[in-house]
Amino acid sequence: MQPPGPPPAYAPANGDFTFVSSADAEDLSGSIASTDVKLNLGGDFIKESTATTFLRQRGYGWLLEVEDDDPEDNKPLLEELDIDLKDIYYKIRCVLMPMPSLGFNRQVVRDNPDFWGPLAVVLFFSMISLYGQFRVVSWIITIWIFGSLTIFLLARVLGGEVAYGQVLGVIGYSLLPLIVIAPILLVVGSFEVVSTLIKLFGVFWAAYSAASLLVGEEFKTKKPLLIYPIFLLYIYFLSLYTGV
Repeated sequence: MQPPGPPPAYAPANGDFTFVSSADAEDLSGSIASTDVKLNLGGDFIKESTATTFLRQRGYGWLLEVEDDDPEDNKPLLEELDIDLKDIYYKIRCVLMPMPSLGFNRQVVRDNPDFWGPLAVVLFFSMISLYGQFRVVSWIITIWIFGSLTIFLLARVLGGEVAYGQVLGVIGYSLLPLIVIAPILLVVGSFEVVSTLIKLFGVFWAAYSAASLLVGEEFKTKKPLLIYPIFLLYIYFLSLYTGV
C-alpha cells in the first residue's frame, strides 16, 4: 500500500482567486482585467449630464442657469406702466384750483412730471373738441407736443432750469380749465357776450395754472416773455374747440 501522495494541483477557473507561497511568487506577474461596470440611472439623465458638461466646457454654462422669480415681474399693470391714479388726481386738483390759499403743493405738478395724466387730459380735450372726428386727434396731440417743445426752448433760452418732461406735463394738465368751460359754452353759446367772457376766463385760468408753475423767480424781469406764448398756446387750443 503506497502512502498518499500530495493532493492534485487545483487549477483555478477564470475569475477565481488562488493562493501561492511567497517562494513561488517571485516570478509571478500579471494583471486583473477590470470588468465594465455601468450604473443605469436612466438614459435621459445621462444625456442631460453629458450635454451640461459639454456646454460648461465650451463656456456656455450660462445657458443652463435658471433665474429666480423676480417679484417685480408680478407687479400690477398700472404699476408696471408707472401710472399712479392718486398722484394724477392730486395734480388735477392742483391745476383746477391754482390759488395758493387752498394749501395744495402745486409744485408737485412740475417737480414730479408724468406722461399718462397729461396724455389722458389732451385726449379728452380732443374728444370734446372734435365730436368724434378721431382722424384729427393726432393733430391736437401734435400741437401739445410741439407747443410744449416751443415753450421749453424759450424757457431755456431765457435762463430757466426746466426739463422738457416738466413742460409737457404742465401744459397737458393745464388744459383742464378748457375742458371745464366746454359744457358751459354749450349752454350759453347763444349769448355772445357771456360766451366771450367765459372763453377769456377759461384761457386766463389755463394760462395762469401753467405759467405759475413754469415761470419761476429765475426769470425775474423776463416773465412776460414766457407768459405771453403760453397764453397764445391756450388761445389756439380753445380755437380748436370753438372752431374760430
